[in-house]
Amino acid sequence: MSSPEPQDELAGTEAPFVSHLIELRDRLVKSVIAIGIAFGVLALWPGPGGLYDLLAAPLVHSLPAGATMIATNVISPFLVPLKITLMAGFLLALPVVLYQVWAFVAPGLYNHEKRLVLPLVVSSTLLFLLGVCFCYFFVFGQVFKFIQGFAPKSITAAPDIEAYLGFVMTMFIAFGAAFEVPVVVVVLTRMGVVSVEKLREFRGYFIVLAFIIAAILTPPDVVSQLSLAIPMCLLFEVGLIAAKVFIKHTQAPDADASSSSSST
Repeated sequence: MSSPEPQDELAGTEAPFVSHLIELRDRLVKSVIAIGIAFGVLALWPGPGGLYDLLAAPLVHSLPAGATMIATNVISPFLVPLKITLMAGFLLALPVVLYQVWAFVAPGLYNHEKRLVLPLVVSSTLLFLLGVCFCYFFVFGQVFKFIQGFAPKSITAAPDIEAYLGFVMTMFIAFGAAFEVPVVVVVLTRMGVVSVEKLREFRGYFIVLAFIIAAILTPPDVVSQLSLAIPMCLLFEVGLIAAKVFIKHTQAPDADASSSSSST
C-alpha cells in the first residue's frame, strides 16, 4: 500500500497578480517613508554639515596643519552634504527596508527556504556594514597617512569635497562587497554550483584573485590593497565553514528523507 503524498506547504496560498502588485507598492511606500524619516532626523541632528565633517574626519586629520578641503563647484557645499545625509538615512532605515523585503517574499517560500533566506539577508547586511566600518575606522586613516607621507613639501593638499565623496563611496562599496565573500560561498554551495571540496582546492587561486581584485578596486598603495585582500582570504575560509552548516540545516524535507533512507 503506497503512502499518501505529503501535502504542499504552500497549497492554497496563491494570490492574484494584482494583489502582489498592491502589496509590493505598499512595501515600497513604507520603505521610502522609513528612509524619509531617518533622513529628516539626521538633517536635524547632527545635520548635513556635521555628517560630512564626520565622513571627512580621517582625511582632515591627515592633512598638514592649516590645510582644508575645498569646493570647486558652486553648489557642492549644499549638494554634497545632502547626499551624505541621504546615504546615512538609507543605512539607518536599512533594517526596516530589509524587513519589508522579507515580509513580501516570505509567504512564497517553503520552511526550509526560509531557514536559508533569512540568515543570508541578515548576514549579508551585517557583513556589508562591517566592511564599511572597517574601511572608515581603519583603512582610511592608514591610507591617507601613507599618501600624505609621499607628498612633496612644495605641494599643499586641498582635496575637493565632491571628489572625496566619490572616492569614499567607491571604497565603501568595494569593501562592503568584498566582505560578502562568505555569503557568495554559501549561496554557490547551497545551489549546487560548486562543492565545498572544490572550493577548498580553489583556495590558492582565490588568494591570487583576491590580490588582483584589491589592486583594481583600491588606490595604488600597499596598505589599502593588503587591507582588502587579507580580509577577503580570511572571509573565504569563514564561508567554507558556514557553507557546511547551511547545507546541513537548510535541506528540503524530501532531501533529508532520501539521505536518511539511503544511509539505512
